[in-house]
Amino acid sequence: MQFSRDLLATLDAIAMSGSFDDAATTLHISPSAVSQRVRGFERSLGRILVVRSRPAILTDDGAALLALARQVAILEHETAAAMGLDELAGMPTVPIAVNADSMATWLLPALADAATRLGAVIDLHRDDQDHTEQLLASGTVVAAVTTRADPIAGCIAVPLGAMTYRPMASPAFVHRWFADGVTASSLASAPIVDYDRKDDLQSLALATMAAAVGSDRPDPPRSFVPASADFVAAVELGLGWAMVPDAQANDPSHAGRLVRLASLLPPGTDAAIDVPLHWQQWDLRSSTLDGIAAAVRAGAAAVLGQPARSR
Repeated sequence: MQFSRDLLATLDAIAMSGSFDDAATTLHISPSAVSQRVRGFERSLGRILVVRSRPAILTDDGAALLALARQVAILEHETAAAMGLDELAGMPTVPIAVNADSMATWLLPALADAATRLGAVIDLHRDDQDHTEQLLASGTVVAAVTTRADPIAGCIAVPLGAMTYRPMASPAFVHRWFADGVTASSLASAPIVDYDRKDDLQSLALATMAAAVGSDRPDPPRSFVPASADFVAAVELGLGWAMVPDAQANDPSHAGRLVRLASLLPPGTDAAIDVPLHWQQWDLRSSTLDGIAAAVRAGAAAVLGQPARSR
């Protein structure tokens, strides 16, 4: 079965913008024309492709076509470039799902270098590393940095290494809340900073530290700071303690501003957590995707370690 370019372009525009109105602007047609296109495609296929919600969401069938649309776009660019048709090749957009800590530390330099060399545009979708795979499976992105090791259907997976996180706080915070060390009482009262409500690293470390001091499920107050650089800044400012990646904590700009809580724990207690990361991309013969993957692997190798204390 053949799918029209109009269908693929329309679904791509809806997925990118989340609305028929914005998709119409991208496609240079009216919103009613977008709606008519979608209805016509759905009637001809006998399938619902878009859930008319705010934002508009593609169904599983729509997501399958979106994946096709993005594969076609990349391959069309590479074919035009190979034929020397630079005026038709343009710059392909490569949507990639990434976690915030990778984006804030090692990933951006690698992607910027690859995009410059390959003449590509990078469209980053930020999500928790445990959830980026969902964007890949839905066809929203063509590649992802994820904790999932086994390949998603239609994808290939490559290990990148691990980001090591340790419980840290500012010196003033430690003086106020942990003056007598990490105790059952201090863990129950010392505030925590979580990235967002998907972030479970602090809860995992809290359970480890609580077990080490004989505490049972402390429930301290929590703040939420959903931005990587601001998250570390919040810890340095004393908003709470949190799990900070070594890649950020070891930067000279943070010298003297963070204290490892491990130094206050009973001997032999290790609350550090390694989060293994993997690169997954569509199993597609594409020099653009392969070039980006090679740059990502090189960037990860320079910063990430090998997992030892994974969750």
